[in-house]
Amino acid sequence: MFKAVLNEFKKFIMRGSVLDMAVGIIIGGAFTKIVNSMVSDVMMPPLGLLMGKVNFSNWFIVLKHGSATAGPYESLTAAQNAGATTMNIGNFLNSVISFLIVAACIFVLVKAINKINKRKSDDAPATKSCPFCCTDIPLAAVRCPNCTSELTK
Repeated sequence: MFKAVLNEFKKFIMRGSVLDMAVGIIIGGAFTKIVNSMVSDVMMPPLGLLMGKVNFSNWFIVLKHGSATAGPYESLTAAQNAGATTMNIGNFLNSVISFLIVAACIFVLVKAINKINKRKSDDAPATKSCPFCCTDIPLAAVRCPNCTSELTK
């Protein structure tokens, strides 16, 4: 019983779709790290400069002051070190922008794959149907390999 379940599980894991999905998840995780870095390290600093030297990671609202020191706090790190409860609007904004970039990249990738698959399906058919037994046979066949009927071109 256990061996049968183990063999079935092994077949399931070795199917192409499961392996493709695993590779996609791993690459997606690495790609997300790159996009997050691009947003927080490359895009947000110049955007903050254009908006008057705003550091988005320091956009936060203090919901409850910390017990160590009362506000105002110069940065999110200072507020968190003081034990303050904060709503981190800048971090949320960074996450939203990262998500939009990842979603746009996936959209472009899926569109490209669909375009390639459409081209493949638009190619001329390689087979025809036998008029006698209705099986698919090569276009160049003059006799059906299934029912042995002679075919006219």
